[in-house]
Amino acid sequence: MTNLLTALGCALACGLVAAACTGWIRRVADSGSAWITRGTHVVLAAAGGAGASVLASGWAELVAFCLLAVSCGLLMAIDLAVYRLPDVIVGPMYPALLAALVVAAAVSGDWGALGRALAAAGVLLAGYFALAWINPSGLGLGDVKLSGPLGAFLGWLGWPAVVAGTLAAFVINAVIALVLLAAGRVGLKSGIAFGPAMVVGAAAGAAYWAWRTSAGLT
Repeated sequence: MTNLLTALGCALACGLVAAACTGWIRRVADSGSAWITRGTHVVLAAAGGAGASVLASGWAELVAFCLLAVSCGLLMAIDLAVYRLPDVIVGPMYPALLAALVVAAAVSGDWGALGRALAAAGVLLAGYFALAWINPSGLGLGDVKLSGPLGAFLGWLGWPAVVAGTLAAFVINAVIALVLLAAGRVGLKSGIAFGPAMVVGAAAGAAYWAWRTSAGLT
C-alpha cells in the first residue's frame, strides 16, 4: 500500500486531525508549553501517518495505524510539556485500537496476528508494571498504560518487532538522559519524559520489522 500519494495523504490526514486537537490538548495538559503551541504534535502525527502507509498492507491496518499515530503524536507533545500521559487519551486507545485490529483481522483473515497483538499487549503491560513497582521513580503509571497499545501494535507485526521496539525504547531513553546530563539540562535525580522514547522505540521496532520483511527474513 506504499506509494507517495498514500504517504502524503495519510500524513496530511493525521496532521490535520492532530491540529484540530490543539486547543483540546492544551486544556488537557493545562499548559501553554511550546511543545504544544508550536505544533510538535502535528508534525509527529503527520510523520506517524506517513509511516503507517508504509507498514499497512490494507485499508483496515492503515486505519488502525493512523489512529495510533495521531494518539501518540498528542501524547508525546503532552509528555514533553508536562511529564504526563493523560488517561483521557491513553484510555480510549485501547478500545479504538482493538476494534480497528479486529476489523483488520476479519478483512485479512489473519486472526493469529490479533491473538499475538493481545498477547504482546499483556506481556508489555505486565513487564512495565513490574518495572514501575520496582522503581516507581523511573516509570510512571502513564508509561505502564501506554505500553499496552504499543505492545498490541508491535505484536500485530510480529514478536521480533516487540523485542526490538521494547529494547529500543530503553536505549533511546538512556541516550537522551546521558545527552541531557552532559549538557547540564538535568541532574542525576531528575526525571525525563519516557513516553516519547517508548513511541520512538516502537517506531524503530516497526522499521526493523519492515526491514526483515523486505529482506525475506519473516
